Amino acid sequence: MKHIHVEGNGLDVRRFRTGVSLHSHTLHSREPLSFIYRYARKIAPIRAALVLGERRFAETNGRKLDLSRAYWTPPLAAHDAWRLEASQIQGRFGLNALVSLTDHDNIDAGMTLRVLEEFSDLPVSLEWTVPYRATMFHLGVHNLPGDRARRAMDEFAEFTANPGEDRLRELLEQTASEPATLVVLNHPCWDETEIGHKEHVAFAAEFCGRFGEWIHALELNGLRPMKENRETMQLAEAVGKPLISGGDRHGLEPNATLNLTNAASFDEFVSEIRAGMSEVLFTEHYFEAFPSRILQNVQDVMADHENHGHGWVRWSDRVFYVGDDGEARALRSLWKHTPPAIQIFETGLRALRHPGLKMAFRALVREEAAS
Repeated sequence: MKHIHVEGNGLDVRRFRTGVSLHSHTLHSREPLSFIYRYARKIAPIRAALVLGERRFAETNGRKLDLSRAYWTPPLAAHDAWRLEASQIQGRFGLNALVSLTDHDNIDAGMTLRVLEEFSDLPVSLEWTVPYRATMFHLGVHNLPGDRARRAMDEFAEFTANPGEDRLRELLEQTASEPATLVVLNHPCWDETEIGHKEHVAFAAEFCGRFGEWIHALELNGLRPMKENRETMQLAEAVGKPLISGGDRHGLEPNATLNLTNAASFDEFVSEIRAGMSEVLFTEHYFEAFPSRILQNVQDVMADHENHGHGWVRWSDRVFYVGDDGEARALRSLWKHTPPAIQIFETGLRALRHPGLKMAFRALVREEAAS
């Protein structure tokens, strides 16, 4: 049994006891700069400046610009992220809240909050990066047993660094053997590595065929366009898996997809999903203009955050660059003058604040979402 609801479309949320927020990021996640840079470089006025900067960087440093060395972290600490998600569920919908924070290849958010008595039952979760063939997938692993979560994280990290299908099968079987743990294939139809959409979706179907025994649901993602989520619906039907929500929040907008349930605990919710019962809600703000939502996320990244959990107020405190020595350092603390590689990127981001370029950005993202 799987149902999809749209907020305000005749839905009476009073039929449910609990709202569940899944797939939400905190300052423990490392996010590649390439996502924003890719869009910026496709806008002609910005592209000219970036191409010139790239050329100068290569001439000065003797190598091409490598944005894989740079990453940013979302602005919210674990407690702030939990509060944002819980407030939407409790205040907007009047339901009890269950929140699972899933940082990229990191369980620190859940582990650190669980030391507080009020969060003793908080699920320890992550978004695990799984290389596969010419692409990669992200698995939401929710509610790891607290006493072996660190060991499991070490095993996941070792696999990501040295992938192999036999080892993946072992890890998934081991993880799914825990009855209260939930394994979700996040945004399965997103061609994040840009190998080609059709090829990626074909790999997603193959991945489900090989490892679907230990995958409990496919995600309807709150930050991906509806066209892609419809493809996920078709894939879920083809492979016989329920659909589940996953907001994928990185900024200050709460998750745009939620699950509705009468479960009183996360363990009970996992039992429902594993039995194939899922009620997914698309909130009203999911249907706001997709380009505007993406742009707002970019602006959240660039904004000052006076109450940042680590005191990283400026965006340059939250962007890191890996030097030739392999160490990652915040831009603001590392250089008196921003290095050319980051100047190029910053130029593109700041240009997107110009009203005319905002319109161009929105048109670009709209076109990509429709393609």
